[in-house]
Amino acid sequence: MKLSAFGRKFTADAGITSLMDDLGNAMASGDDMIMMGGGNPGHIPEIQQRVQEILADMSRNEGDVRRLVGIYDPPQGEKQFIASLAELLNREYGWGLKPENIALTNGSQAAFFMLFNMFGGDYGDGNRKHILLPLAPEYIGYADAGIEPGLFHAVQPDISFTDAHEFKYRVDFDAVEVTGETGAICVSRPTNPTGNVVTDEELARLEGLARQHDIPLIVDGAYGTPFPSLLFVDATPNWNDQIILCLSLSKLGLPAARTGIVIAAEPVIKALSGINAIMNLATGSFGAMLAEPLVRSGEILSLSRDVVCPFYKAKMERAVSAFREAMGEDSCRWYVHKPEGAMFLWLWFPDLPISSLELYQRLKSRGVLVVSGHYFFPGLPEDGWRHRHECLRVTYSQDDDRVAEGLRIIATEVKAVWREAGREV
Repeated sequence: MKLSAFGRKFTADAGITSLMDDLGNAMASGDDMIMMGGGNPGHIPEIQQRVQEILADMSRNEGDVRRLVGIYDPPQGEKQFIASLAELLNREYGWGLKPENIALTNGSQAAFFMLFNMFGGDYGDGNRKHILLPLAPEYIGYADAGIEPGLFHAVQPDISFTDAHEFKYRVDFDAVEVTGETGAICVSRPTNPTGNVVTDEELARLEGLARQHDIPLIVDGAYGTPFPSLLFVDATPNWNDQIILCLSLSKLGLPAARTGIVIAAEPVIKALSGINAIMNLATGSFGAMLAEPLVRSGEILSLSRDVVCPFYKAKMERAVSAFREAMGEDSCRWYVHKPEGAMFLWLWFPDLPISSLELYQRLKSRGVLVVSGHYFFPGLPEDGWRHRHECLRVTYSQDDDRVAEGLRIIATEVKAVWREAGREV
């Protein structure tokens, strides 16, 4: 089969493809794999109960059922949800949104594919522009989203140590360079894979750079504020016409509904809606209609703040405690990125004798599925920074006992690697 450049690009090996294949195959096979690889959210009883209640109400209403499955939404997305969301965000934060500032997509991944290729790549006038990632590591799903190669330029972070076995990445503004070849700046908050939360001050400085160069600042808030609020530190919700804020219903507990939300200036939303029409004809109604009652009442914010966030914070604390106990204080060098949000631990093993990909393979053979850290550095050179091959991303969203067992196996395997290299543990 002969394929175009587009076909070859999107059928080649990719980190996100490997991740989703591992996740899907392990789930489908029924093997007793400890699932600490993908970002599938945990099952929160209070959220599932509300979803069931809303579904039951909708099923009894003939008009709702017709809207849910029998009518195309406009390319911008389900109008009632969009209107309710604009009203909620204006009421809570005074953002001055109109429905024309919001579009829906079939998941956040689709939103970023469209946005990255809207602002990066060939401009048709001899210019090619890149997407600047000011804080590597970044989300695995960005890496292969560009139609053209070399779409991303990333910046190595400053690393500060916050505890004996804890560190934090910070934006190295001295190394952040915005040029005429930068089409947009993008940062996730909280960051997948590390759980890092870019501070309000860092975000303001990035917005200032974007404004100075008249380019958008894309903020990936799939885990962040104002919902689902998987945040364990303070972070102020922020939007203006310089910012493209991307939200999601997935981490609230609706990943299969595939509903991404983009909040931006009207020209951006108009362009995004046009691409939506070409790529998808229409976006799905299911997630928007499920969430609309929660948005209309404001319950989506209280559920995020009072249910979702505490659920994940407690799981994070248990996971960190289990890993600290498993590794011990006097073993090989190890660090956990300060967990400030999301649902991941980012583990760093300096001078690890094998690569993180080899460690991933060893763990997989022992029934623990994680993600090798090397996938999370799109836009950085493949060589030159050993750190990218010394890290693992693990999720703690699933059953606590299984997570603790998986972390114990990771600790055991890391220590075995050091012993095999002839180093004391």
